[in-house]
Amino acid sequence: MKYAIGIDIGGTNTRIALIDEKYEIIERIQFPSFPKDPKQNIEKIAQVIGNFKEEILGIGLSCPGPLDLINGKILETPNLPGWWYFNISEELEKATNIPVFLQNDANLAALAEAVIGEGRNHRYVQFLTISTGLGSGQVIDKEIYIGSHGYAHEIANMILWRDGPSQGSILAGGIEAISSGTAITKRAKDRGLSVIHAGQVNDLALAGNEIAMVIMDEAKEYLANAIAAIISITDPDIVILGGSVSLKIEGFVEDVNARVQNKVITNLKDVIKVCKSTLSEDSGLLGAACLAFEKTK
Repeated sequence: MKYAIGIDIGGTNTRIALIDEKYEIIERIQFPSFPKDPKQNIEKIAQVIGNFKEEILGIGLSCPGPLDLINGKILETPNLPGWWYFNISEELEKATNIPVFLQNDANLAALAEAVIGEGRNHRYVQFLTISTGLGSGQVIDKEIYIGSHGYAHEIANMILWRDGPSQGSILAGGIEAISSGTAITKRAKDRGLSVIHAGQVNDLALAGNEIAMVIMDEAKEYLANAIAAIISITDPDIVILGGSVSLKIEGFVEDVNARVQNKVITNLKDVIKVCKSTLSEDSGLLGAACLAFEKTK
């Protein structure tokens, strides 16, 4: 049996999984990330991997973007302020003596969908995650499309709304500032609603709260606009939505799909499919293993 390591580094937690070639997770370890100290994070990862008895072919590494995928560096990612321009691939390889392959979290989730998820029977697979942030990835013939500079599908700052809402480093009118879970919650709080997460905003909308209804409607409408734009440019076989907003808010994906159908050309209405991911929250880890196995063939 062959084994790979999937790692998902987030601003809050770092998750490490030992995964076999059948994409079964053999063991999973989680610990709090060190957002201001990447070297301490690397040391902890190396310690965990060193306790595995299996021979590891490679490490697939998921980090939040933006990333320099050509050179294996983390760029100005807001959730890891101490990691900017850190060459994580090189440092982790030194610490473990195992080949490391870096990708952003959305790209790896897209790869998992294309290899073992809803897109496994398709050539052109488009994935979007709508959660704390909003990310996108596309896989063509089981290979992640990264573009000429490694920044393909970094769509968080896709500007769709002139003088629209902003949040953090996201530009005004950027899709992440409209349709992500963080954006939905922030916009509701800014309008005086007492909410903790996007699901509560949706509950208020269903109960008839007009402010919440407008916020949810705009989140879905602009997301559908973004998806329709991607479809018009890349013509995927399937569009898969993941992340907590897509998976936990009942009817969200179905509503977005209906809106997309009204925004694409007639010939695509019967062939394009926007559906919900059936993979668990481990899709990033599984995608990281997919990448490691592919790169070490």
